[in-house]
Amino acid sequence: MNASRSTPELGRRASLKAIAGAIAGVMLPRGADAKAARPAFDQWIAAFRATALAHGISAETYSRVMTGLSPDSTGLEAIRSQPEFNEQLWQYLNRRISEWRIMAGRDKARQYAPLFARIEKDFGVERSVMLGVWGVESAFGDPAVQQRHMRPVFPALATLAWGEPRRRRYWEQELINALIIVQRGWATPGEMNGSWAGAMGHTQWMPEVWLHLGIDYDGDGKISPFGPPDDALATTARYFVERGGYRRGEHWGCEVRLPLKLGRGGSRSYAAWQAAGVTRADGEAFPHPQVKARPWVPVPGGPAFLIGQNFYAVHSYNPSMNYTLALLHLGDRCVGGEALVQKFPGSERAPTLAEVQEIQRRLTALGYDTGGADGRMGSDTMVAVRNFQRKLGIEPADGYAGVKLLQRLRQGS
Repeated sequence: MNASRSTPELGRRASLKAIAGAIAGVMLPRGADAKAARPAFDQWIAAFRATALAHGISAETYSRVMTGLSPDSTGLEAIRSQPEFNEQLWQYLNRRISEWRIMAGRDKARQYAPLFARIEKDFGVERSVMLGVWGVESAFGDPAVQQRHMRPVFPALATLAWGEPRRRRYWEQELINALIIVQRGWATPGEMNGSWAGAMGHTQWMPEVWLHLGIDYDGDGKISPFGPPDDALATTARYFVERGGYRRGEHWGCEVRLPLKLGRGGSRSYAAWQAAGVTRADGEAFPHPQVKARPWVPVPGGPAFLIGQNFYAVHSYNPSMNYTLALLHLGDRCVGGEALVQKFPGSERAPTLAEVQEIQRRLTALGYDTGGADGRMGSDTMVAVRNFQRKLGIEPADGYAGVKLLQRLRQGS
């Protein structure tokens, strides 16, 4: 089932959100010198016990969690390597704002309407934002993603603390934070699966966030990243407010048409932008005329936006403008919003769920492993597409499962 790899951005995002402020400019030692500088993994585990106990971890908890761990080098390799696929922004958006995710998000919006209403009342964060982050981070808590895509947190964090010397204190602290979560009874070691960097749960937070901003929103006596989404979504809303500066009653922004003469400009109220000739791309009125926003054109000749403080509140969660746009636009689509009006240069429309499934079936028939025909453009499908493109000499071999690729498949190879 391709669901197990339907969110390859989890690993890439972890390298940004979980590490950006903590390990900027990381350079890892390589070769014999690096290996000689550190003890064997099991020796490090034994030595780290004293540090953990000094931070309040009980001997029983440490033994239960850390005994018998084997190293997981995924994180060390991920820090060294670059993303495998180089997507254009329109491809990035089409994959993340897919018909599958929109349909699933609208189902979750209905299923958890009372929860979203409560979060809006308590924190002022719109349900569209919550749906966007939930959908991008864990495919709305899809059990297949949790069980088959995620990695055990403790081997991941312990390996980084042992093998990444330049930011060892950061990884050691996150390992201790994870141990505290187990010691408090919020989760068992077996439940704690996440990204290679240790981010976990419905909204993929590092242990530090769960400890310092976590909320027992369902009243079960613990703060759980897993299970019902109440705690995870409330914690996320709190993060946006307290660390991102999210403002109640303001939308993140909107797609607009910018006069060519306007240039970039600074921050002005929507009313001032309207007076300068800026209009919403969908022709509707600006809902909050006195709220300030600034223009942003991600790709020259493509869609333009006015983005306000709440865009940057979400951006604080992951320092990528493209990620933030994808998350927020997905959230808008999940609550009934329309697709972008303006097109990116050289772009193609997003394939439908049925079209993605047809691509997967046709590739499978040709001997390429897509992981199943579930309609999700996950990493299995991307690899299969890229291999097909390379075999036929299609350039660029970008792994994008789009409508032009489907046309080629229908023509026969």
